[in-house]
Amino acid sequence: MNLVERTIRQIDATQRRFTPTAFVFGVIKKYGDDNGGVLVSNLAYSSFISIFPLLLILLTILGQIAAHDPSFRESAVKNAVANQIPLLGQTLTSNVNTLQRSSTIGLIVGLLVLIYGVTGLAQAGLFTMEQVWNLPGPARPGYVQRLGRAVLFLCLLGGGVIVTTGLASLITYLHNGLPFKVLVVVVTAAFNAGMYLGAFRVLTPKGVPAGKLLPGAIAGGILYTVLQSLGTWLVHHYLHSDSVYGVFASVLGLVAWIYLAVEITVYSAEVNAVLTRRLWPRAIVQPPLTEADRASMALQALQNQRRPEQHVEVTFHDREDGTGAPAWTPQTPDEVAPPADTQVPGPRHTVAGPSPKPTGNRPGRSG
Repeated sequence: MNLVERTIRQIDATQRRFTPTAFVFGVIKKYGDDNGGVLVSNLAYSSFISIFPLLLILLTILGQIAAHDPSFRESAVKNAVANQIPLLGQTLTSNVNTLQRSSTIGLIVGLLVLIYGVTGLAQAGLFTMEQVWNLPGPARPGYVQRLGRAVLFLCLLGGGVIVTTGLASLITYLHNGLPFKVLVVVVTAAFNAGMYLGAFRVLTPKGVPAGKLLPGAIAGGILYTVLQSLGTWLVHHYLHSDSVYGVFASVLGLVAWIYLAVEITVYSAEVNAVLTRRLWPRAIVQPPLTEADRASMALQALQNQRRPEQHVEVTFHDREDGTGAPAWTPQTPDEVAPPADTQVPGPRHTVAGPSPKPTGNRPGRSG
């Protein structure tokens, strides 16, 4: 064993010994196992498509509601909307008068495009949660179920944006000092956590209890509020130039902001999956495998089942003789879908010694 490998193994042993570091590395490892970068890219593209019609409708509705109070309309539209979507909000609010003059047409067109865009976003979100929870093919929702969840997600997203925009507008409209602003930020973070919980509930398989979604929702709500405040601060201090470079920086900043927001969402979902399935500690260097490594590898293999007629079974032969497989390490797709049914008390009573080599093909079975 060379010096580099020995050093890495020492670091590995240290991170597995402490629960906080083991859990954080478990979440990062699970993100990589699920090809999290691909999931984030898909969600970020769908989010980018749906943002434009959503803001168009939001601007139109706010303009109509606040038509009797020009000062409130200016604060709500130019500040609250910009705080919701840094960079993009400032650009759209500069054309708010045009939107007001064609409010009916803008609302109809925006609604149609919004339904199309957010439906695609919801479908991408459903696929992401199915991958995060490693759901086998037969347990994944069909087209009608996905369409129904997409509509629920659309209602949740639209209502949430309106409420958070109203909260953001209070800071600039009431001007009650720093303590009030801090209170509004705290309330906004709590509401964002509730939004995450609602989105996770709509997009996550029904077999997962709502209580198992709460830790990731709280983490996502806090991190998203921080990202939102940071994005607004950067816009006000560094990215407000009207030059060509400023426009170019705004476009890149918008893409980066969306990507980071989506990455927070996927990592928050991974937190729920890792906690529910006890997927830590993970090993940096293998072998040997930890039981969490075996459970994660089993989940990756079992999610590849496509039909109920197909049988998939995962076993390991690296455990010590006489050591049974823990209950949270699945062996068949039935132990994965729905995820809430995988918690079987106590270890299995099967002996996990070296497995005999197969002597031939077993019809209808793969592993």
